[in-house]
Amino acid sequence: MSDAAAGLLQVGLLVALLAAVYRPLGGYMARVYTSDKDGRIERGTYKLLGVDSKADQTWVVYTRSLLAFSAVGLILLYLLQRLQSHLPLSLGLPKVDSGLAFNTAASFVSNTNWQSYSPEVTMGHLVQFAGLAVQNFLSAAVGITVAIAVIRGFARSKTDRLGNFWVDLTRTVVRVLLPIAVLGTLALVAMGVVQNFSGGHEVTSVVGQAQHLPGGPVASQEVIKELGTNGGGFYNANSGHPFENPNGLSNLFEIFLLLVIPVCLTRTFGLMIKDKRQGYAILGVMGTLWAAFTFSATFFENQGAGTATQAAGAAMEGKETRFGEWASALFASSTTGTSTGAVNSAHDSFTPLGGGTALFHMMLGEVSPGGTGTGLYGMLVLAVLAVFVAGLMVGRTPEYLKKKITAREMKLVSLYILATPIVVLVGASLAMGLATARASIFNTDSPHGFSEVLYAFTSAGNNNGSAFGGISADIPFYNTALGLVMLFGRFVPIVIVLALAGSFAKQQPVPVNEGTLPTHKPLFVVLLIGVVLIVTGLTYFPALTLGPLAEGL
Repeated sequence: MSDAAAGLLQVGLLVALLAAVYRPLGGYMARVYTSDKDGRIERGTYKLLGVDSKADQTWVVYTRSLLAFSAVGLILLYLLQRLQSHLPLSLGLPKVDSGLAFNTAASFVSNTNWQSYSPEVTMGHLVQFAGLAVQNFLSAAVGITVAIAVIRGFARSKTDRLGNFWVDLTRTVVRVLLPIAVLGTLALVAMGVVQNFSGGHEVTSVVGQAQHLPGGPVASQEVIKELGTNGGGFYNANSGHPFENPNGLSNLFEIFLLLVIPVCLTRTFGLMIKDKRQGYAILGVMGTLWAAFTFSATFFENQGAGTATQAAGAAMEGKETRFGEWASALFASSTTGTSTGAVNSAHDSFTPLGGGTALFHMMLGEVSPGGTGTGLYGMLVLAVLAVFVAGLMVGRTPEYLKKKITAREMKLVSLYILATPIVVLVGASLAMGLATARASIFNTDSPHGFSEVLYAFTSAGNNNGSAFGGISADIPFYNTALGLVMLFGRFVPIVIVLALAGSFAKQQPVPVNEGTLPTHKPLFVVLLIGVVLIVTGLTYFPALTLGPLAEGL
Protein backbone atom coordinates (compact mmCIF):
# COMPACT_ATOMS: atom_id res chain seq x y z
CA MET A 1 0.00 0.00 0.00
CA SER A 2 1.33 3.46 -0.91
CA ASP A 3 1.90 6.16 1.68
CA ALA A 4 -0.92 8.22 0.20
CA ALA A 5 -3.39 5.31 0.34
CA ALA A 6 -2.41 4.50 3.93
CA GLY A 7 -2.73 8.17 4.88
CA LEU A 8 -6.16 8.52 3.32
CA LEU A 9 -7.25 5.29 5.00
CA GLN A 10 -6.32 6.54 8.46
CA VAL A 11 -8.08 9.88 7.86
CA GLY A 12 -11.17 8.00 6.71
CA LEU A 13 -11.05 5.69 9.73
CA LEU A 14 -10.68 8.67 12.07
CA VAL A 15 -13.73 10.39 10.57
CA ALA A 16 -15.70 7.12 10.78
CA LEU A 17 -14.84 6.72 14.48
CA LEU A 18 -15.91 10.28 15.23
CA ALA A 19 -19.15 9.79 13.30
CA ALA A 20 -19.87 6.59 15.22
CA VAL A 21 -19.73 8.29 18.63
CA TYR A 22 -21.17 11.66 17.58
CA ARG A 23 -24.83 10.95 18.33
CA PRO A 24 -24.47 8.80 21.50
CA LEU A 25 -21.80 10.92 23.20
CA GLY A 26 -23.31 14.26 22.15
CA GLY A 27 -26.72 13.13 23.37
CA TYR A 28 -25.29 11.77 26.60
CA MET A 29 -23.59 15.08 27.41
CA ALA A 30 -26.83 16.96 26.71
CA ARG A 31 -28.62 14.72 29.24
CA VAL A 32 -25.83 15.24 31.78
CA TYR A 33 -26.32 19.02 31.78
CA THR A 34 -30.13 19.04 31.64
CA SER A 35 -30.80 16.37 34.28
CA ASP A 36 -32.24 17.40 37.66
CA LYS A 37 -30.87 14.33 39.43
CA ASP A 38 -27.58 14.21 41.32
CA GLY A 39 -25.52 11.06 41.82
CA ARG A 40 -24.26 9.86 45.19
CA ILE A 41 -20.69 11.01 44.55
CA GLU A 42 -21.97 14.36 43.34
CA ARG A 43 -24.15 14.88 46.41
CA GLY A 44 -21.16 14.11 48.62
CA THR A 45 -19.06 16.62 46.71
CA TYR A 46 -21.72 19.35 47.04
CA LYS A 47 -22.01 18.69 50.77
CA LEU A 48 -18.24 18.91 51.16
CA LEU A 49 -18.13 22.19 49.23
CA GLY A 50 -21.24 23.61 50.89
CA VAL A 51 -23.00 23.95 47.53
CA ASP A 52 -26.74 24.05 46.92
CA SER A 53 -27.02 22.10 43.67
CA LYS A 54 -30.49 23.50 42.98
CA ALA A 55 -29.41 27.14 43.12
CA ASP A 56 -28.69 28.73 39.74
CA GLN A 57 -26.14 31.53 39.46
CA THR A 58 -26.06 34.79 37.56
CA TRP A 59 -23.25 35.18 35.04
CA VAL A 60 -21.35 37.35 37.54
CA VAL A 61 -21.51 34.73 40.31
CA TYR A 62 -20.78 31.93 37.82
CA THR A 63 -17.68 33.82 36.63
CA ARG A 64 -16.57 34.63 40.17
CA SER A 65 -16.82 30.95 41.16
CA LEU A 66 -14.82 29.89 38.12
CA LEU A 67 -12.07 32.43 38.70
CA ALA A 68 -11.81 31.61 42.41
CA PHE A 69 -11.61 27.89 41.70
CA SER A 70 -8.88 28.41 39.07
CA ALA A 71 -6.92 30.75 41.38
CA VAL A 72 -6.88 28.13 44.14
CA GLY A 73 -5.71 25.52 41.63
CA LEU A 74 -2.93 27.84 40.48
CA ILE A 75 -1.66 28.36 44.03
CA LEU A 76 -1.83 24.68 45.00
CA LEU A 77 -0.01 23.51 41.88
CA TYR A 78 2.69 26.13 42.41
CA LEU A 79 3.21 25.02 46.02
CA LEU A 80 3.27 21.35 45.02
CA GLN A 81 6.20 22.01 42.67
CA ARG A 82 8.06 24.20 45.15
CA LEU A 83 7.77 21.55 47.88
CA GLN A 84 8.59 18.60 45.61
CA SER A 85 11.87 17.71 47.34
CA HIS A 86 9.98 17.12 50.63
CA LEU A 87 7.20 15.01 49.12
CA PRO A 88 6.98 11.24 48.58
CA LEU A 89 7.43 9.75 45.09
CA SER A 90 9.64 12.68 44.13
CA LEU A 91 12.32 10.29 42.77
CA GLY A 92 14.94 12.39 44.55
CA LEU A 93 14.28 15.40 42.30
CA PRO A 94 14.79 18.90 43.73
CA LYS A 95 12.13 21.57 44.08
CA VAL A 96 11.16 23.40 40.90
CA ASP A 97 12.55 26.93 40.42
CA SER A 98 10.03 29.68 41.28
CA GLY A 99 9.83 31.12 37.75
CA LEU A 100 9.35 27.73 36.13
CA ALA A 101 6.87 26.70 38.83
CA PHE A 102 4.73 29.79 38.11
CA ASN A 103 4.91 29.19 34.37
CA THR A 104 3.93 25.53 34.75
CA ALA A 105 1.11 26.27 37.19
CA ALA A 106 -0.30 28.95 34.89
CA SER A 107 0.12 26.59 31.96
CA PHE A 108 -1.79 23.63 33.37
CA VAL A 109 -4.52 25.65 35.09
CA SER A 110 -5.20 27.50 31.82
CA ASN A 111 -5.39 24.22 29.84
CA THR A 112 -2.26 25.25 27.89
CA ASN A 113 0.29 22.70 29.15
CA TRP A 114 3.25 24.62 27.80
CA GLN A 115 6.38 22.86 29.08
CA SER A 116 9.68 24.75 29.34
CA TYR A 117 11.33 21.72 30.93
CA SER A 118 11.97 18.01 30.43
CA PRO A 119 9.19 16.38 32.49
CA GLU A 120 10.94 13.09 33.22
CA VAL A 121 13.91 14.82 34.88
CA THR A 122 12.05 17.74 36.50
CA MET A 123 8.77 16.42 37.93
CA GLY A 124 8.42 13.45 40.28
CA HIS A 125 5.56 10.98 40.12
CA LEU A 126 3.49 12.81 42.77
CA VAL A 127 3.65 16.15 40.98
CA GLN A 128 2.91 14.44 37.67
CA PHE A 129 -0.25 12.58 38.70
CA ALA A 130 -1.50 14.54 41.75
CA GLY A 131 -0.73 17.97 40.31
CA LEU A 132 -0.46 18.02 36.54
CA ALA A 133 -2.86 15.17 35.75
CA VAL A 134 -5.47 16.54 38.17
CA GLN A 135 -5.35 19.91 36.44
CA ASN A 136 -5.71 18.10 33.11
CA PHE A 137 -9.15 17.03 34.33
CA LEU A 138 -10.12 20.28 36.02
CA SER A 139 -8.97 22.76 33.38
CA ALA A 140 -10.71 20.73 30.68
CA ALA A 141 -13.87 20.63 32.80
CA VAL A 142 -13.76 24.42 33.26
CA GLY A 143 -13.76 24.91 29.47
CA ILE A 144 -16.76 22.62 29.06
CA THR A 145 -18.71 24.34 31.85
CA VAL A 146 -18.26 27.70 30.09
CA ALA A 147 -19.56 26.24 26.83
CA ILE A 148 -22.61 24.81 28.64
CA ALA A 149 -23.29 28.19 30.30
CA VAL A 150 -23.11 29.90 26.88
CA ILE A 151 -25.54 27.35 25.43
CA ARG A 152 -27.95 28.10 28.28
CA GLY A 153 -27.62 31.79 27.45
CA PHE A 154 -29.08 31.07 24.02
CA ALA A 155 -31.59 28.48 25.24
CA ARG A 156 -33.06 30.50 28.13
CA SER A 157 -35.00 33.75 28.07
CA LYS A 158 -36.04 36.49 30.49
CA THR A 159 -33.66 35.26 33.20
CA ASP A 160 -30.32 36.27 34.62
CA ARG A 161 -29.33 32.67 35.52
CA LEU A 162 -26.86 30.50 33.62
CA GLY A 163 -26.71 27.44 35.86
CA ASN A 164 -24.45 26.43 38.74
CA PHE A 165 -20.70 26.34 38.10
CA TRP A 166 -20.00 23.80 40.85
CA VAL A 167 -22.67 21.44 39.56
CA ASP A 168 -21.48 21.74 35.95
CA LEU A 169 -17.86 21.20 36.99
CA THR A 170 -18.61 18.16 39.15
CA ARG A 171 -20.81 16.52 36.53
CA THR A 172 -18.23 17.12 33.82
CA VAL A 173 -15.50 15.40 35.80
CA VAL A 174 -17.59 12.57 37.27
CA ARG A 175 -19.94 11.77 34.40
CA VAL A 176 -17.96 12.71 31.28
CA LEU A 177 -14.18 12.87 31.70
CA LEU A 178 -13.52 10.15 34.29
CA PRO A 179 -15.51 7.31 32.63
CA ILE A 180 -13.95 7.95 29.21
CA ALA A 181 -10.50 8.34 30.77
CA VAL A 182 -10.74 4.99 32.58
CA LEU A 183 -11.72 3.17 29.39
CA GLY A 184 -9.14 5.07 27.39
CA THR A 185 -6.38 4.21 29.86
CA LEU A 186 -7.16 0.50 29.55
CA ALA A 187 -7.11 0.82 25.76
CA LEU A 188 -3.75 2.61 25.78
CA VAL A 189 -2.20 0.05 28.14
CA ALA A 190 -3.40 -2.69 25.79
CA MET A 191 -1.69 -0.84 22.92
CA GLY A 192 1.61 -0.74 24.79
CA VAL A 193 1.63 2.56 26.68
CA VAL A 194 3.51 2.37 30.02
CA GLN A 195 1.60 2.45 33.33
CA ASN A 196 3.59 1.87 36.52
CA PHE A 197 5.36 3.60 39.41
CA SER A 198 8.83 2.52 38.42
CA GLY A 199 11.74 4.89 38.86
CA GLY A 200 13.11 3.60 35.57
CA HIS A 201 15.44 1.03 34.06
CA GLU A 202 19.03 1.04 32.85
CA VAL A 203 19.33 -0.32 29.33
CA THR A 204 21.97 -0.51 26.64
CA SER A 205 21.14 1.33 23.43
CA VAL A 206 21.70 -0.02 19.93
CA VAL A 207 25.02 1.85 19.77
CA GLY A 208 26.22 0.31 23.02
CA GLN A 209 25.65 3.26 25.36
CA ALA A 210 23.97 3.02 28.77
CA GLN A 211 20.62 4.81 28.94
CA HIS A 212 18.14 5.44 31.76
CA LEU A 213 14.48 4.97 30.78
CA PRO A 214 12.12 6.32 33.49
CA GLY A 215 8.74 4.70 33.95
CA GLY A 216 5.63 6.13 35.56
CA PRO A 217 1.82 6.41 35.39
CA VAL A 218 1.98 7.36 31.71
CA ALA A 219 -1.20 5.86 30.21
CA SER A 220 -3.52 7.46 32.79
CA GLN A 221 -1.98 10.87 32.12
CA GLU A 222 -1.79 10.32 28.37
CA VAL A 223 -5.51 9.70 28.00
CA ILE A 224 -6.61 12.87 29.78
CA LYS A 225 -3.80 14.77 28.06
CA GLU A 226 -5.56 14.11 24.75
CA LEU A 227 -9.18 13.82 25.90
CA GLY A 228 -9.05 17.14 27.76
CA THR A 229 -7.13 18.86 24.93
CA ASN A 230 -4.32 19.53 27.40
CA GLY A 231 -1.19 18.32 25.62
CA GLY A 232 1.43 18.17 28.40
CA GLY A 233 3.35 14.93 28.00
CA PHE A 234 4.93 12.70 30.63
CA TYR A 235 8.11 12.74 28.55
CA ASN A 236 9.89 15.59 26.80
CA ALA A 237 9.32 13.94 23.41
CA ASN A 238 5.57 14.01 24.14
CA SER A 239 3.55 11.76 21.82
CA GLY A 240 6.69 11.10 19.79
CA HIS A 241 7.99 8.97 22.70
CA PRO A 242 7.34 5.22 22.28
CA PHE A 243 6.25 4.92 25.92
CA GLU A 244 3.48 7.47 25.27
CA ASN A 245 2.66 6.55 21.68
CA PRO A 246 4.11 3.19 20.70
CA ASN A 247 2.55 2.47 17.30
CA GLY A 248 0.23 3.60 14.52
CA LEU A 249 -2.90 2.30 16.29
CA SER A 250 -2.17 4.26 19.47
CA ASN A 251 -1.39 7.32 17.33
CA LEU A 252 -4.79 7.16 15.63
CA PHE A 253 -6.53 6.56 18.97
CA GLU A 254 -4.84 9.60 20.52
CA ILE A 255 -5.93 11.82 17.63
CA PHE A 256 -9.45 10.48 18.09
CA LEU A 257 -9.34 11.33 21.80
CA LEU A 258 -8.28 14.94 21.28
CA LEU A 259 -11.07 15.53 18.72
CA VAL A 260 -13.96 13.57 20.21
CA ILE A 261 -15.35 15.95 22.87
CA PRO A 262 -15.02 19.19 20.82
CA VAL A 263 -16.76 17.47 17.90
CA CYS A 264 -19.55 15.89 19.96
CA LEU A 265 -20.27 19.12 21.85
CA THR A 266 -21.83 20.48 18.66
CA ARG A 267 -24.46 17.75 19.00
CA THR A 268 -24.95 18.70 22.66
CA PHE A 269 -25.40 22.32 21.56
CA GLY A 270 -28.06 21.41 19.00
CA LEU A 271 -30.02 19.30 21.47
CA MET A 272 -29.90 21.84 24.30
CA ILE A 273 -31.21 24.70 22.11
CA LYS A 274 -33.76 22.27 20.59
CA ASP A 275 -32.52 22.72 17.03
CA LYS A 276 -30.11 20.00 15.92
CA ARG A 277 -29.61 21.71 12.57
CA GLN A 278 -27.69 24.52 14.28
CA GLY A 279 -25.28 21.98 15.73
CA TYR A 280 -24.74 20.41 12.33
CA ALA A 281 -24.01 23.85 10.84
CA ILE A 282 -21.35 24.60 13.47
CA LEU A 283 -19.89 21.13 12.95
CA GLY A 284 -19.83 21.77 9.20
CA VAL A 285 -17.73 24.91 9.68
CA MET A 286 -15.35 23.18 12.08
CA GLY A 287 -15.01 20.13 9.87
CA THR A 288 -14.38 22.12 6.71
CA LEU A 289 -11.63 24.19 8.33
CA TRP A 290 -10.02 21.12 9.91
CA ALA A 291 -10.04 19.26 6.58
CA ALA A 292 -8.54 22.25 4.75
CA PHE A 293 -5.68 22.64 7.22
CA THR A 294 -5.07 18.89 7.33
CA PHE A 295 -4.80 18.79 3.53
CA SER A 296 -2.51 21.84 3.50
CA ALA A 297 -0.15 20.49 6.17
CA THR A 298 0.00 17.09 4.46
CA PHE A 299 0.66 18.67 1.05
CA PHE A 300 3.49 20.88 2.27
CA GLU A 301 5.15 18.08 4.22
CA ASN A 302 4.94 15.58 1.38
CA GLN A 303 6.06 18.09 -1.22
CA GLY A 304 9.03 19.19 0.88
CA ALA A 305 11.10 22.31 0.37
CA GLY A 306 14.73 22.49 -0.63
CA THR A 307 17.08 20.29 -2.63
CA ALA A 308 17.91 17.83 0.16
CA THR A 309 14.25 17.26 1.07
CA GLN A 310 13.19 16.72 -2.53
CA ALA A 311 16.12 14.37 -3.15
CA ALA A 312 15.08 12.32 -0.11
CA GLY A 313 11.50 12.21 -1.39
CA ALA A 314 9.95 13.58 1.78
CA ALA A 315 10.46 15.98 4.70
CA MET A 316 11.29 13.43 7.40
CA GLU A 317 13.44 15.61 9.65
CA GLY A 318 11.93 15.72 13.13
CA LYS A 319 9.40 12.98 12.36
CA GLU A 320 9.09 9.46 13.71
CA THR A 321 9.59 6.73 11.12
CA ARG A 322 6.73 4.92 12.91
CA PHE A 323 4.33 7.59 11.65
CA GLY A 324 5.78 9.33 8.58
CA GLU A 325 4.47 12.51 6.95
CA TRP A 326 0.77 11.67 6.73
CA ALA A 327 0.27 10.68 10.37
CA SER A 328 2.54 13.52 11.54
CA ALA A 329 0.64 16.12 9.52
CA LEU A 330 -2.72 14.70 10.67
CA PHE A 331 -1.61 14.90 14.29
CA ALA A 332 -0.22 18.44 13.79
CA SER A 333 -3.40 19.81 12.19
CA SER A 334 -5.59 18.17 14.85
CA THR A 335 -3.51 19.32 17.81
CA THR A 336 -3.29 22.94 16.56
CA GLY A 337 -6.95 22.98 15.52
CA THR A 338 -7.80 22.08 19.10
CA SER A 339 -6.08 23.54 22.16
CA THR A 340 -4.21 20.29 22.77
CA GLY A 341 -0.62 21.08 21.86
CA ALA A 342 0.52 17.46 22.03
CA VAL A 343 2.93 16.54 19.24
CA ASN A 344 4.17 13.32 17.67
CA SER A 345 6.77 15.19 15.58
CA ALA A 346 8.88 18.34 15.87
CA HIS A 347 6.85 21.24 14.45
CA ASP A 348 10.05 23.28 14.32
CA SER A 349 11.38 20.82 11.71
CA PHE A 350 8.32 21.07 9.47
CA THR A 351 8.77 22.76 6.13
CA PRO A 352 8.37 26.57 6.38
CA LEU A 353 4.85 26.54 4.95
CA GLY A 354 3.94 23.33 6.81
CA GLY A 355 4.95 24.89 10.11
CA GLY A 356 3.24 28.12 9.05
CA THR A 357 0.04 26.15 8.48
CA ALA A 358 0.15 24.86 12.06
CA LEU A 359 0.82 28.39 13.31
CA PHE A 360 -2.04 29.92 11.31
CA HIS A 361 -4.37 27.14 12.45
CA MET A 362 -3.81 28.20 16.06
CA MET A 363 -4.38 31.83 15.11
CA LEU A 364 -7.95 31.05 14.08
CA GLY A 365 -8.64 30.93 17.82
CA GLU A 366 -8.57 27.12 17.80
CA VAL A 367 -12.17 26.69 16.69
CA SER A 368 -11.69 23.85 14.23
CA PRO A 369 -12.93 22.08 16.28
CA GLY A 370 -11.20 23.82 19.19
CA GLY A 371 -10.57 22.71 22.75
CA THR A 372 -13.00 21.07 25.16
CA GLY A 373 -15.68 23.75 25.33
CA THR A 374 -13.45 26.58 24.15
CA GLY A 375 -13.87 25.61 20.51
CA LEU A 376 -17.65 25.67 20.71
CA TYR A 377 -18.04 28.97 22.53
CA GLY A 378 -15.34 30.55 20.36
CA MET A 379 -17.18 29.50 17.21
CA LEU A 380 -20.49 30.76 18.61
CA VAL A 381 -18.94 34.19 19.18
CA LEU A 382 -17.78 34.19 15.55
CA ALA A 383 -21.26 33.07 14.48
CA VAL A 384 -22.71 36.13 16.21
CA LEU A 385 -20.21 38.27 14.30
CA ALA A 386 -21.17 36.58 11.01
CA VAL A 387 -24.85 37.27 11.62
CA PHE A 388 -24.03 40.89 12.40
CA VAL A 389 -22.09 41.22 9.14
CA ALA A 390 -24.99 39.67 7.23
CA GLY A 391 -27.40 42.08 8.92
CA LEU A 392 -25.30 45.03 7.81
CA MET A 393 -25.40 43.80 4.21
CA VAL A 394 -29.19 43.53 4.05
CA GLY A 395 -30.01 46.43 6.38
CA ARG A 396 -31.88 44.70 9.19
CA THR A 397 -31.35 44.08 12.89
CA PRO A 398 -29.25 40.90 13.20
CA GLU A 399 -30.57 37.93 15.16
CA TYR A 400 -29.00 34.62 16.10
CA LEU A 401 -30.97 31.73 17.58
CA LYS A 402 -33.94 34.06 18.18
CA LYS A 403 -31.83 36.55 20.13
CA LYS A 404 -31.23 40.13 18.95
CA ILE A 405 -27.66 41.26 18.54
CA THR A 406 -27.58 44.78 19.92
CA ALA A 407 -24.76 47.24 20.54
CA ARG A 408 -24.00 45.65 23.92
CA GLU A 409 -23.51 42.20 22.42
CA MET A 410 -21.32 43.52 19.60
CA LYS A 411 -19.09 45.38 22.06
CA LEU A 412 -18.54 42.12 23.93
CA VAL A 413 -17.92 40.23 20.68
CA SER A 414 -15.37 42.85 19.60
CA LEU A 415 -13.56 42.64 22.94
CA TYR A 416 -13.50 38.84 22.69
CA ILE A 417 -12.03 38.87 19.18
CA LEU A 418 -9.37 41.46 20.09
CA ALA A 419 -8.31 40.01 23.46
CA THR A 420 -6.14 37.14 22.25
CA PRO A 421 -4.41 38.93 19.33
CA ILE A 422 -3.48 41.79 21.67
CA VAL A 423 -1.67 39.57 24.18
CA VAL A 424 -0.06 37.49 21.41
CA LEU A 425 1.26 40.38 19.32
CA VAL A 426 2.26 42.58 22.24
CA GLY A 427 4.11 39.66 23.84
CA ALA A 428 5.93 38.77 20.61
CA SER A 429 6.86 42.44 20.08
CA LEU A 430 8.35 42.71 23.56
CA ALA A 431 10.31 39.50 23.06
CA MET A 432 11.81 40.77 19.80
CA GLY A 433 12.63 44.12 21.38
CA LEU A 434 14.50 42.84 24.44
CA ALA A 435 18.08 41.65 24.12
CA THR A 436 17.71 39.00 26.84
CA ALA A 437 14.74 37.47 25.03
CA ARG A 438 16.41 37.60 21.60
CA ALA A 439 19.42 35.78 23.05
CA SER A 440 17.20 32.69 23.51
CA ILE A 441 16.55 32.43 19.76
CA PHE A 442 18.79 29.88 18.08
CA ASN A 443 17.95 30.94 14.50
CA THR A 444 18.84 34.62 14.72
CA ASP A 445 19.89 35.01 11.08
CA SER A 446 16.63 33.96 9.40
CA PRO A 447 12.87 34.64 9.50
CA HIS A 448 12.52 31.30 11.26
CA GLY A 449 13.78 32.88 14.49
CA PHE A 450 10.85 35.31 14.46
CA SER A 451 8.53 32.43 13.63
CA GLU A 452 9.71 30.63 16.76
CA VAL A 453 8.89 33.63 18.95
CA LEU A 454 5.55 34.24 17.23
CA TYR A 455 4.67 30.56 17.57
CA ALA A 456 5.49 30.61 21.30
CA PHE A 457 3.19 33.53 22.07
CA THR A 458 0.46 32.30 19.71
CA SER A 459 0.57 28.92 21.44
CA ALA A 460 0.44 30.54 24.89
CA GLY A 461 -2.29 33.07 24.04
CA ASN A 462 -4.50 30.43 22.43
CA ASN A 463 -3.80 27.95 25.26
CA ASN A 464 -2.32 25.38 22.91
CA GLY A 465 1.06 24.54 24.42
CA SER A 466 2.98 23.21 21.41
CA ALA A 467 6.20 24.95 20.42
CA PHE A 468 8.89 25.42 17.83
CA GLY A 469 11.86 23.84 19.56
CA GLY A 470 14.48 26.34 18.41
CA ILE A 471 13.95 28.70 21.32
CA SER A 472 15.18 28.40 24.91
CA ALA A 473 12.10 29.43 26.90
CA ASP A 474 13.24 28.51 30.42
CA ILE A 475 14.52 32.00 31.29
CA PRO A 476 12.91 34.57 33.62
CA PHE A 477 11.44 36.67 30.79
CA TYR A 478 9.70 33.82 28.98
CA ASN A 479 8.58 32.06 32.16
CA THR A 480 6.87 35.26 33.33
CA ALA A 481 5.69 36.66 30.01
CA LEU A 482 4.30 33.39 28.66
CA GLY A 483 2.71 32.58 32.02
CA LEU A 484 0.86 35.91 32.02
CA VAL A 485 -0.14 35.51 28.37
CA MET A 486 -1.58 32.07 29.14
CA LEU A 487 -3.67 33.41 32.02
CA PHE A 488 -4.92 36.47 30.11
CA GLY A 489 -5.54 34.40 26.98
CA ARG A 490 -7.62 31.94 28.97
CA PHE A 491 -9.61 33.95 31.47
CA VAL A 492 -10.23 37.32 29.80
CA PRO A 493 -12.18 35.65 26.92
CA ILE A 494 -14.03 33.49 29.45
CA VAL A 495 -15.23 36.55 31.41
CA ILE A 496 -16.33 38.25 28.17
CA VAL A 497 -18.16 35.24 26.77
CA LEU A 498 -20.00 34.62 30.05
CA ALA A 499 -21.09 38.26 30.06
CA LEU A 500 -22.34 37.72 26.51
CA ALA A 501 -24.26 34.62 27.60
CA GLY A 502 -25.83 36.55 30.48
CA SER A 503 -26.91 39.30 28.09
CA PHE A 504 -28.58 36.81 25.73
CA ALA A 505 -30.30 34.95 28.58
CA LYS A 506 -32.11 38.12 29.66
CA GLN A 507 -33.67 38.69 26.25
CA GLN A 508 -37.14 37.84 25.04
CA PRO A 509 -36.93 35.47 22.04
CA VAL A 510 -37.61 37.11 18.67
CA PRO A 511 -40.13 35.27 16.45
CA VAL A 512 -38.71 33.81 13.26
CA ASN A 513 -40.08 35.44 10.10
CA GLU A 514 -39.31 35.61 6.39
CA GLY A 515 -36.57 38.17 7.01
CA THR A 516 -34.66 36.00 9.51
CA LEU A 517 -31.29 34.75 8.30
CA PRO A 518 -31.33 30.91 8.29
CA THR A 519 -28.22 30.00 10.28
CA HIS A 520 -28.48 26.27 9.65
CA LYS A 521 -28.06 26.30 5.87
CA PRO A 522 -24.92 25.98 3.68
CA LEU A 523 -24.96 29.69 2.83
CA PHE A 524 -24.40 30.61 6.48
CA VAL A 525 -21.74 27.91 6.81
CA VAL A 526 -19.82 29.52 3.94
CA LEU A 527 -20.31 32.99 5.43
CA LEU A 528 -19.04 31.86 8.84
CA ILE A 529 -15.97 30.21 7.28
CA GLY A 530 -15.23 33.45 5.47
CA VAL A 531 -15.57 35.49 8.66
CA VAL A 532 -13.23 33.16 10.55
CA LEU A 533 -10.54 33.35 7.88
CA ILE A 534 -10.85 37.04 7.04
CA VAL A 535 -10.91 38.28 10.64
CA THR A 536 -7.91 36.09 11.46
CA GLY A 537 -6.06 36.99 8.28
CA LEU A 538 -6.47 40.72 8.74
CA THR A 539 -5.24 40.44 12.34
CA TYR A 540 -2.18 38.24 11.91
CA PHE A 541 -1.20 38.52 8.25
CA PRO A 542 1.50 41.21 8.76
CA ALA A 543 3.18 39.05 11.40
CA LEU A 544 2.92 35.94 9.24
CA THR A 545 4.62 37.72 6.33
CA LEU A 546 7.66 38.39 8.53
CA GLY A 547 7.94 34.76 9.59
CA PRO A 548 6.74 31.60 7.82
CA LEU A 549 5.67 33.30 4.57
CA ALA A 550 9.02 35.07 4.17
CA GLU A 551 10.84 31.83 4.93
CA GLY A 552 8.66 29.70 2.68
CA LEU A 553 8.69 32.03 -0.31
